[in-house]
Amino acid sequence: MNQKENTALVQEIMQDFASLTGLEPVSDHPQRYLWTDAFAVCNYIELFRQTKDQTYLKLAMRLVNQVHHILGRHRDDDSRTGWISGLNEEEGELHPTKGGLRIGKELNERKLGEPYNEQLEWDQDGQYYHYLTKWMHALHCMSQETQNSIYNKWSIELAKVAHKSFVYSSSFDGCKKMHWKMSIDLNYPLVPSMGQHDPLDGFITYNELIKNVELKESDLSYEITDMANICRSMSWNTDDPLGIGGLLSDASRTAQLIIKYKREYLNLLATILDSALLGVESFEEGDLLKYPADYRLAFRELGLSIGLKGVEKLLDLIKDNFELFSEYKSLKSCVAVITRYASLSEIIEQFWMESGNKKSRTWTDHQEINMVMLATSLAPNGFLSI
Repeated sequence: MNQKENTALVQEIMQDFASLTGLEPVSDHPQRYLWTDAFAVCNYIELFRQTKDQTYLKLAMRLVNQVHHILGRHRDDDSRTGWISGLNEEEGELHPTKGGLRIGKELNERKLGEPYNEQLEWDQDGQYYHYLTKWMHALHCMSQETQNSIYNKWSIELAKVAHKSFVYSSSFDGCKKMHWKMSIDLNYPLVPSMGQHDPLDGFITYNELIKNVELKESDLSYEITDMANICRSMSWNTDDPLGIGGLLSDASRTAQLIIKYKREYLNLLATILDSALLGVESFEEGDLLKYPADYRLAFRELGLSIGLKGVEKLLDLIKDNFELFSEYKSLKSCVAVITRYASLSEIIEQFWMESGNKKSRTWTDHQEINMVMLATSLAPNGFLSI
């Protein structure tokens, strides 16, 4: 498809998403889910940039407002009420992210002392660190597009409370580690193990947020140092398509940090790309894209597709800023190798645009997240730009 056809399809998808989830027309009970909504905000911003239609920017603003007023507050089936931060109504309106944001799962969270059920946990509410970083990024994108600093303020406040709640010192060796999932009020871990890419995602996102480093309230130097220390002991290698796509998206954002904010992260960029290349090669060799729809998860594959679009952007960034990257000549060759797999993106998109594949259980069970990430893959710049 050409750019015009892509834009028209993304418009259609995002209009359907707005209708399905109670964004437009506005429902009395909108269905909000943090990960999906973070990508959706970026999609509406990109549609606004492409069409100049203010409707899309207004939808992005309304979506931010709904997320804060639904996922920033306690659930309807919870005995607790009000903002999950514990702030009163007036202060909560001013600082809606100060208590973090719920995932938006169908079931209420597992209470403290209740037995852990791995299968059930996937459907239970709480807070995920990697969802919070996606929302920080979405707020940052809103701040950039609207030139309204309130969005950046909210993203910084979210970063600080997320870091304080998810990062802890190990009683075994004193080293900093992270929990993967926390309770709604951030008082206890629901899943204490650490997400493989959470520290990397946090490190890059924090760096993205501190564009105004001279402002005291924007200082995340303590949090960035913590994440850098955690990252030193981590391996990024993965064969999960969503994880690989996340690495590629992170590589694109890291390159933009190097160019835009003069951050000295060439070593980090090289490490991310090396891991991503191993992952892409492994994924391609596995022939998973030959399986029928019922054995595949669209949003995970589309995460890879989005990341591959980021590689195309990354190659242009390196070419246009050759002097900055000349010290690491291997970067360009590594990116060039990864771009050989760019066709996977189109294969994934075409497969999940087929109406028959959208009738599969794996699509319908995750319809909103699938459709939004398909839209992001078709128009990725809103999400990939910092």
